[in-house]
Amino acid sequence: MRFRAHAVAVAFAFVAVPGLLAQQQTPMQLTLKQAVDVALKQNPEVQIAVLNFAESQQDRNLARAGLLPQADMRVSEQALRENLAALFGRPFPGFSQHIGPFGIFEAGPGFSFPVFDLTAYRRWQAAARETKASSHDEQGVREQTVLMVVSQYLGSLQAAANVTAVQSQVQLAQALYDQANDLQQHGVGTGLDTLRAQVELENQQQRLIEAQTQYKTSLFGLSKMLNLDPNEPIELTDQLSFFETPEFPGNTTLDQAYGQRPEMLALDERVHEIELERKQAREQRLPSLDFNGNWGYTGLGIDSAIPTYTYTATIDVPLITGGRIRAQVTKSGLELKKIEQTREDLRNQIALEVKTSLAELEAARHEVDVANQGVKLAQEEVGQARDRFAAGVANNIEVISAQDSLERAHNNQIAALYAYNQSRADLAHATGHIQDLYGK
Repeated sequence: MRFRAHAVAVAFAFVAVPGLLAQQQTPMQLTLKQAVDVALKQNPEVQIAVLNFAESQQDRNLARAGLLPQADMRVSEQALRENLAALFGRPFPGFSQHIGPFGIFEAGPGFSFPVFDLTAYRRWQAAARETKASSHDEQGVREQTVLMVVSQYLGSLQAAANVTAVQSQVQLAQALYDQANDLQQHGVGTGLDTLRAQVELENQQQRLIEAQTQYKTSLFGLSKMLNLDPNEPIELTDQLSFFETPEFPGNTTLDQAYGQRPEMLALDERVHEIELERKQAREQRLPSLDFNGNWGYTGLGIDSAIPTYTYTATIDVPLITGGRIRAQVTKSGLELKKIEQTREDLRNQIALEVKTSLAELEAARHEVDVANQGVKLAQEEVGQARDRFAAGVANNIEVISAQDSLERAHNNQIAALYAYNQSRADLAHATGHIQDLYGK
């Protein structure tokens, strides 16, 4: 009886302490979709990717500014005193050694406009391609973040299912202990049967402590991933969906995966970007035409200023660049080769991920069916063993063995369900639309 009182106290601790904490602070209710939405808004890596995309947009604007007219407004007033000998290279006998001081006032706008500059145009085109590549990079980070959140959420659901399964094992072990104790008191059972049931109950309670700790730490990891307040408790509201096995809604061909993966799309944009940079390097040999000038009032002072202007058209023809252009063209060619190698490796990686996820999804689907049947059979085995023990036909070794079989069956079922849900998420990520599957 002392042992039973201890068991009741332990069970009360597990129930009462969480209830007291719940009174202190209401847990944040989170579905899987809500967890994904929070991560896409608050995860630091996603925020950094958004900022990188915003920077690339400004780089494109800077490159475009090089193609547009520039104008400014200038107002100046100077006081000059010059040395005649230094100014003209020789002294002038009979004249003062210097002129001045006198003032010069100037005010008016100045402007410049690149009439023909292919390098600036290619620079703007390359910056536009980089912006598109950065957009795909951002999408890739979002897809990877969704996969991580889904995996963590599924892991938390698995931990919660383990807690529920172990709690049922504790209840069963308690019932078996009560049954063995009652049989012993009526002279049908033995003290060894009661002791054996007591040991099994202690083992199951230890497993319950471990399962609950694993569930708590899994929630801590999810909270960190969502960038939530560490002191804010979380409660998962999609626990029942863990035992569902929905079909994968989407095409799983490799060509579609190649066309949807953000990493592949970003590489394609960078190929275009480097090709434009190579054209820019080659076109530096061509002449460029600029037009600039200024208009304003100039005089010894404001009262004596008259309108003046200067207009200049400049043609710049590169003659000798010291091998700079050739080096830039060669470097761009090497960058293209590197990207081609990276793209080939990425294609192989995508193919591996798609095929592996398909195989794991199909295997997990069959494993779930087998595991569900195993749980059903194990439950029947426990029932029959308890009946035999109650009838005095056998000792409770058969009952303990049947309970162990049921425990393994529950573990196999939970592991198979987690494998199915995880492989479904992996396949969605491999085909490039995990955000569409879990974020909408």
